Amino acid sequence: MTVVLDSWAVLRYLEDSAPAAARVTKLLDGATPLMSWINLGEVHYVLRRLYSDEAATETVRDLRDVIDVRLPDERLIIEAARLKADFPMAYADAFAAALAISADATLWTGDPELLVSGAPWRWRDLRR
Repeated sequence: MTVVLDSWAVLRYLEDSAPAAARVTKLLDGATPLMSWINLGEVHYVLRRLYSDEAATETVRDLRDVIDVRLPDERLIIEAARLKADFPMAYADAFAAALAISADATLWTGDPELLVSGAPWRWRDLRR
């Protein structure tokens, strides 16, 4: 099973927030999930605001060792724009959903904007 992580999942992992952190830790022990650079950029700015630019940059560098981070191409950008137009979500969230669709993967998140019944992407709620 291919997994896409969004910023919500990675931030809960970094905070060691249960139950999401344990699930992401277990995933990282046996697989290399995908993530959009847009979402990893979101992780960077949150960490920079909370701690420092140095801490954010170091954490992103470490995450790149265990996550396959993907740059969005034109097709993914347009798919994210379509999802943003059709569903009430942040633009960055649309990139996580678009990557999940594109990779035929399951999006791991706890973000209510992405936990949409009948959505064209598969998701797993990490809050439970």
